[in-house]
Formats: sequence, structure tokens, C-alpha cells
Amino acid sequence: MARREYDQSCSLACALDRIGERWSLLIVRELALGPLRFSDIARNVGKAPTDVLTKRLRDLERHGIVERRALGLPAGGVAYELTGIGRDLERPMLELGRWGMHFERADDVADLPPTSLANAVRVIVQAPHDARMTVGLRSGGQDYALRIEDGWIAAARGAAEDPEVTLAGDPAPVLAALVVGEAAEGAIEIEGSREALERLREWVVLPERLRRAALDLDPEPATP
Repeated sequence: MARREYDQSCSLACALDRIGERWSLLIVRELALGPLRFSDIARNVGKAPTDVLTKRLRDLERHGIVERRALGLPAGGVAYELTGIGRDLERPMLELGRWGMHFERADDVADLPPTSLANAVRVIVQAPHDARMTVGLRSGGQDYALRIEDGWIAAARGAAEDPEVTLAGDPAPVLAALVVGEAAEGAIEIEGSREALERLREWVVLPERLRRAALDLDPEPATP
């Protein structure tokens, strides 16, 4: 099958030639939290056919956005990870996610998988440049670490080191607790500083339509 390219003297067209194919940015989304095996990428991305996913990874490698890394023992095998150029996609990816909230429905969050929680928090939280905080997340048996600093939120899989606050639960209740406040805390576990949690809530930025809709949601309790 011939590659679909814009072949235009335009930096936006050049970018889309490399990441505009279906599933490509979702692969970047998953690798933004750290290296993954092919099987983990396939599971986290969702319904991408494996042959299409293989082609997307091959294209991303060819363009220097993704590279392979040999895993040490005892795991062994190969993982995929973002290169430096690939990591440069994180900021535009999160901004695109924020723009996408204009078209999202509040009840769509009910279907958000645990693997998407960390990036979802990065999308809705816009901390001021002088803010400093380490946040732990736990969902679906996986820990995530968020480090807020210099107007940016770095994220990785794994337990956070000395977090000010840790939120544990399914994605919908965790996000509801951030957006709605104390009234939505019943379905999650909270460890650490209440003051840090309140500051985190102050940094949440949502379209008003979504914020109003979130107030009407009643997430079901779930086991973290």
C-alpha cells in the first residue's frame, strides 16, 4: 500500500507525514510514560490490528521518533521507547488532548482505562510555572509518578518518590475527585497532604461544559 503523504513545503504537513497516520500518536501517548514491549503497546493502544501496529512502529522508527531497546535479564526481549525527537511530541500531544476536550463528553471518562489515567491528569492539570509537587497515582495495579515543575508535568510508570499526595482508584473516580472536590472522594483512596490535593484541584482547567457535567456524575466505587 502506498504511503499517504502531503508532499507540501509546510512544517505542519511534514509533521503529519510522520505522525498523522491512525494509531501513531496513540503509540506516542503510551511510550511517553516509558518503554513498552509490543504486546503491552497493543493492549494499551486498544483495537489496532497487530499488522497495522507493526507498520506504524516501523514508520516511527524510520523517522527517528521511536527506537528499540534490548531489555536486560531476567525479562529479556525488546522494548520500544521514544527518542529525543519523540519526546518533543509530548507537549503538542498534551495540548492536542486539551483541545480535544471541547468534543469530549463527561461520561466518556467512565470507559477510560487505568493505563490512560496519568496522561489524563496531565491534560486537565495546568500548574503555574512556579509550582512544585510530586503526585503518585495508582490504578489497575500500576503505579505512576507525576512531577510538576517549571510549568510542566513529567510522568512515568512506577511509584513516585516522596509524593506529597497519592490518589488510588479507577480513572473516573480519581478524575472526578480532582474536578468535583471532596464530595467525589468516596470511591478513591487518598494518602498524603490535603493541602497538596487542594492545590492540585486549583490547577484543573476544563471547558465549563465538562465541569458542569462532572458535577452530575456519580462514579461507582472500585478497588484501586
